[in-house]
Amino acid sequence: MPDTSTHLPVADRVEQLLANGDLLPIVSAGDPVLRTVTEPYDGQLDDALLDRFVAALRRTMLAAPGVGLAAPQVGIPLRIAVVEDPARGPKKALKARGCVPLPFRVLVNPIYEPEGDSTVPFFEGCLSIPGWQAVVSRHTKVRLRARDERGREIDEVFSDWPARIVQHETDHLNGTLYLDVAHLRSLSTNEAVAKYWNQPAPDQAARALGFDLG
Repeated sequence: MPDTSTHLPVADRVEQLLANGDLLPIVSAGDPVLRTVTEPYDGQLDDALLDRFVAALRRTMLAAPGVGLAAPQVGIPLRIAVVEDPARGPKKALKARGCVPLPFRVLVNPIYEPEGDSTVPFFEGCLSIPGWQAVVSRHTKVRLRARDERGREIDEVFSDWPARIVQHETDHLNGTLYLDVAHLRSLSTNEAVAKYWNQPAPDQAARALGFDLG
């Protein structure tokens, strides 16, 4: 039977989603919503409902655990995402990746553009493609323009790992998954990454698996 809920107004769909519990179900690759160019947010949710939806996105992201979650990943094709990264882990790996704490924030209608031509490759995963990682070359620095949940302007330059996070989540809102821009020969299970490629950078993986980091 077709899912008629997709024909409901988006506010009703969010209400239905929130009624099912504290944590939202994360949809997996293959669900058409992940390939949808999301609808710009222009007040489809009232302030109270938006606050509840954002809070649920954050709870779900942290429980997964992840460092970002976009609305289409829970089945809602709105241009909204949340990001947060405490940047915990081995100091050597954090330094190599340029990981610094990224405080929680809500990104409404985000767009980014590269600042300069520099790119950097690292293994990357996605909550909608559980169990797998692949190397993605991302812009080292991007300028992000967005609004927050209260409509306040965000115009900020992100570098290194925080830049990777905002690129990944903004891509979700355009119907793009990280595998679309990954070095596919690097595709590895989480177990394989831990066993073979547990280094700060993917150079050894590139040599062994036969892909070019350039």
